[in-house]
Amino acid sequence: MSDPVGKLPSELDQLPDRDTEETAEWAASLDAVAKAAGTRRAEYLLRRTLQHAEAAGLALPKLLETDYVNTIPTAAEPEFPGDEEMEARITAWNRWNAAAMVTRGSKYGVGGHIATFASAAWLYETGFQHFFRGKEADGSGDQLYIQGHASPGIYARAFLDGRISEQQLDNFRQESGGNGLPSYPHPRRLPWLWEFPTVSMGLGPLSAIYQARFNRYLQNRSIKDTANSHVWAFLGDGEMDEPESTAALALASREQLDNLTFVINCNLQRLDGPVRANFRVVQELEAQFRGAGWNVIKSLWGSAWDELFQLDTTGALVRRLREVPDAQFQTYATRDVAYIRQHFFGANAELVQLAGVLSDAKIAECFHSSRGGHEPRKVYAAYKAALEHKGAPTVILAQTVKGYTLGAGFESKNANHQMKKLTIDEFKDMRDLLGLPIPDSAFADGQVPYGHPGANSPEVQYLNERRAALGGPAPARKVRQVALPAPADRSFAPLLKGSGKQEMATTMAFVRLVKDLMRDKETGKRWVPIVPDEARTFGMESLFPSAGIYSPLGQTYEPVDRDQLMYYKEAKDGQILNEGITEAGAMADFIAACTSYATHGEPMIPFYIFYSMFGWQRTADQMWQLADQLGKGFIVGATAGRTTLTGEGLQHADGHSHLIASTNPASLNYDPAFAYEIAVIVKDGLRRMYGETPEDVFYYLTVYNEPKVQPAMPEGVEEGILKGLYRFNTAADLAEAAPAADAPKVQLMASGTAIHWILEAQKLLAADWNVSADVWSATSWGELRRDALECDEALLRGEVRTPYVTRALEGAQGPVLAVSDWMRQVPDQISQWVEQDYTSLGTDGFGLSDTREGARRHFGVDAQSIVVAALAQLARRGEVPASAVKEARERYGL
Repeated sequence: MSDPVGKLPSELDQLPDRDTEETAEWAASLDAVAKAAGTRRAEYLLRRTLQHAEAAGLALPKLLETDYVNTIPTAAEPEFPGDEEMEARITAWNRWNAAAMVTRGSKYGVGGHIATFASAAWLYETGFQHFFRGKEADGSGDQLYIQGHASPGIYARAFLDGRISEQQLDNFRQESGGNGLPSYPHPRRLPWLWEFPTVSMGLGPLSAIYQARFNRYLQNRSIKDTANSHVWAFLGDGEMDEPESTAALALASREQLDNLTFVINCNLQRLDGPVRANFRVVQELEAQFRGAGWNVIKSLWGSAWDELFQLDTTGALVRRLREVPDAQFQTYATRDVAYIRQHFFGANAELVQLAGVLSDAKIAECFHSSRGGHEPRKVYAAYKAALEHKGAPTVILAQTVKGYTLGAGFESKNANHQMKKLTIDEFKDMRDLLGLPIPDSAFADGQVPYGHPGANSPEVQYLNERRAALGGPAPARKVRQVALPAPADRSFAPLLKGSGKQEMATTMAFVRLVKDLMRDKETGKRWVPIVPDEARTFGMESLFPSAGIYSPLGQTYEPVDRDQLMYYKEAKDGQILNEGITEAGAMADFIAACTSYATHGEPMIPFYIFYSMFGWQRTADQMWQLADQLGKGFIVGATAGRTTLTGEGLQHADGHSHLIASTNPASLNYDPAFAYEIAVIVKDGLRRMYGETPEDVFYYLTVYNEPKVQPAMPEGVEEGILKGLYRFNTAADLAEAAPAADAPKVQLMASGTAIHWILEAQKLLAADWNVSADVWSATSWGELRRDALECDEALLRGEVRTPYVTRALEGAQGPVLAVSDWMRQVPDQISQWVEQDYTSLGTDGFGLSDTREGARRHFGVDAQSIVVAALAQLARRGEVPASAVKEARERYGL
């Protein structure tokens, strides 16, 4: 076409044209087509030319959208290898039992979702019959991220193959009796079946990408052969609005994760109505995934549409499909043929002519039910093409009808997500539609029956044969427990003996410990350091040249700092996962590594280190996902506390992560003050998570970037470190200005960096006020509380147990003052089990930019403020004069 007048210059204007005459001929040819055959023909030729260029491997930008038709036409579908009639019967039984289970449970008010599985049944069944590898053959099998709301259908299939009983189906969402089924995929609640928790929507797709990536990590590091493991993530089109769902699409294509397939069930409905009422979500998703570099397969229309497309010689039908918004198409699925003839085909004369040769039955079939996601041949073709595609991940956009086969009261209704049951008459209609041999007499008690063809029936035999051929039942979680040997004591020795006169931050102490542990001959290779792009902030750059940063491409460039000792080294077998600026991505990596012991039978020891403010506050939902998936590893909140990184200001000032972490039952939370405490905690953590009797827990450690002299470990404190509290010293241990023997007494308790404030306060109390203060290190407020709660629960069973914190403080004279760099609710967790008078100081409120000293004075947690608070406690008890409090304020300028 001729150039428009005044057009803006494009990148093409900057490229040399070695044959301007040939270029002009191409443009003239396109102009001629547009003039003679119309612009639509010209557009068609351009699209086909670009598609041909892409198929030929020419380096041109991809088309982001293709026509609203199937990627694989019927003529190109491969031969279907299964018994379609048999698989239809199996699917019918599963549809029935899924609906029956939810309906029967509705009488107890526990609810459930029916419509999602009804739409996606063939997407799952085709995979189970022909693609999903089990875990009883060689390798790890496939990893299946099941859409949470489809769980009734998965339970129904497990009922058919004998893994779940009818009693368990009747206890859907009723777990407290010990024989129930969780509402959604929850590995912690049903650990033999579910591998991945997915109903916190958006986390499934994100985790699936990083799981596929971690599979390659294990392969490239020669830890496990994962070449035959494929990751399948089943998602809803509405779920794709969650930012996490698409957060890592570029990573998947950049690292060429062709071991990953997304299957998006495009039933065009979210929880309340249409996903893109005024638009087309399939086209939007296609453009999004193509733009990110994914292979896209659309399976939109069932075989009933073949006749319509063959009659569409002008392209009018395809153009009409491309312009109708989703909400209108949902309406077509619920309206009669006359409405469809008027509102769809009546759009132009070409469509009116096409509709004139179509029967009402054909139109009804096409618009009411015939979708690509409802036909096993089309689903099989899409899955097979996905597995055969190399060099990029694949997304399958499968169109379905939400509520399919559940009857007119469910199909495509906006409210179907909240509809929990069918009537008996609706079940009878469904039975007739599915052709199930369930007599009317089975409904005699007014209750819908479960259906099963029998353990020795052809259906169950076929199902079991197919699963045996694919490596066993699926989904399934199979743990092959492998205990790791304890690392040599020499790795821990440097931290236990202290730093001498040298100052060292606890952040650096942790990194030094891990660096030594990574040298261990037995377990060193199993450490997985994970950091979201701030390794240098945490002093981890020394790991770069020795451990290497993982990249599937290795290092294709010469690093700018190659001549330096700690140069930036990437390697195909690199050990460090340096994720860039994505805490969510790093956390997804962490989850994959934490659960490798179950997924692959290869226990890995990940530690994920990050600014503590950007952990539990930012990605706590994933930490619950980690707990639900029974993950094991170390989460490290670095530059912790509200006053240790104060130059960064409010958004970096964490005073609450320990409070949030305390809500997670699987998280063991420690706030160590000294390097030797870190050594003891990590050593015991390795035992508890990876020893002979491993526990399903993970650790949260907070470390500080404040350099301090690290003392050697006192004798006999290991138990207190692990339980959460021990006496570090007494006033009698002070070298100078020890208080008199009859001096008033106070117990100062602190965690983390606050230990240094109370040590200074201890000296001031002795020297300025003749007050005797003992110093206690509270390594874990959370573990103290956990133990106390267990004692309270034991009391209800008639067992009398005394909490550890009560026993540890038994006989300690004077009131207790607890101090931390956290809000007061953190140390206040233990207050009710402390028999002494108890009060606390903390950093409640918003953070601010200042010096550490200025911030601590602002929050009232510096040594002088601690002294005043301690004197106030003693004054209330009448052990020091009230005037001492006023005098102290004035002396210290408070």
